[in-house]
Amino acid sequence: MSAREQPGEPTEHSDAVQGVGGEERCPYLPGRAANLVGGRLGPGQYLHPEIHAALLGTNHRRSGFVVYRPECDGCSACRSLRVVVERFRPTRSMRRVWRKNADLDAAIDHPAPTDEKFDVYRRYLSGQHDGTMSDEYEAFEAFLYQSPTDTAEICYRLAGRIVAVSIVDLLPDGLSSVYTYFDPQDRSRGLGTYSALWEIHYCRGRSLPYYYFGYYIAGCPKMEYKARFGPNEIWDASGQWPVTPV
Repeated sequence: MSAREQPGEPTEHSDAVQGVGGEERCPYLPGRAANLVGGRLGPGQYLHPEIHAALLGTNHRRSGFVVYRPECDGCSACRSLRVVVERFRPTRSMRRVWRKNADLDAAIDHPAPTDEKFDVYRRYLSGQHDGTMSDEYEAFEAFLYQSPTDTAEICYRLAGRIVAVSIVDLLPDGLSSVYTYFDPQDRSRGLGTYSALWEIHYCRGRSLPYYYFGYYIAGCPKMEYKARFGPNEIWDASGQWPVTPV
């Protein structure tokens, strides 16, 4: 996939403005408030993958046209985690998930919203989330299918039926996981784990050193699982990526 040709790249911190998300209840740690800072790119702006990678190195993430990072009073729990692809070794349970999904077909292509994907997404939100995320088509498209950078979509199919979809950003040194959604009726397959394994395998096949897995949050069970994918590196406030062994 070739980069979109577009001048006028964003500045170092994507024209940073305060309060992109505004202070709200933290969705990960009870009793804490969350605040996001960052910037929103306009429809004509292009986030070059090298700049995107540099922003990931300052604990930023991307959602739609927004590039952001948490800046929460008295808390720095949200820290980006990246898997060291060449040294990654799956656990026994991961190997079981890999074998269980050997009957799936995976294909990577340009992101494209469809009614079938939207149906899977709505059922995923209903089965996996607390109702705070919008299940309207416009929100689905804006959240996952509007991107200012080089982005790909991986569809996982069983006998032609979509069971899971992953959105990933393409970087010079790897893939950055944006979001994965799956059909709740296939929950027992461990599709979140399988998609991460497939994407790490994809990086290895292309000699890409890192798989950026999003934020790791100590004390939050639904985020702590990422640490099982090791060896990994977890960003720290000094801007370094110390290695966390398996």
